[in-house]
Amino acid sequence: MAAIARLRAVVLDCADPKALAQFYRALVGGEVTYEDDEWVALRDGGSVVLSFQKVDDHRPPDWPDGTTPQQFHIDVTVDDVDAAEAAVLALGATKHASQPGDPAAGAESDDTWRVFLDPAGHPFCLCWD
Repeated sequence: MAAIARLRAVVLDCADPKALAQFYRALVGGEVTYEDDEWVALRDGGSVVLSFQKVDDHRPPDWPDGTTPQQFHIDVTVDDVDAAEAAVLALGATKHASQPGDPAAGAESDDTWRVFLDPAGHPFCLCWD
């Protein structure tokens, strides 16, 4: 089946597009290809673009409760999860209190990802094999 369209960008709403773009630039690399007070585009060198859009009344998702739905999240692959955790925390991320598969929460152990919140409150996961 032929595609109807090509992915142009993934856009995250936030209160401060410039700051959130810099967080993701430090996390995944890339270059800012467009920037104004309302919109920032970050390109990875290929076709993937993360964009950040200013929303004055932005409310971060309330995961896992869903009062304010998550709608989507970003997964990134890392080689050393402990080093990556320290790095994202230093960038301003926070480790989410709820970790899927956390045996302390009564779940079966699943040690292939950890959940964090970016500085605007969007969930993202550090994943490894």
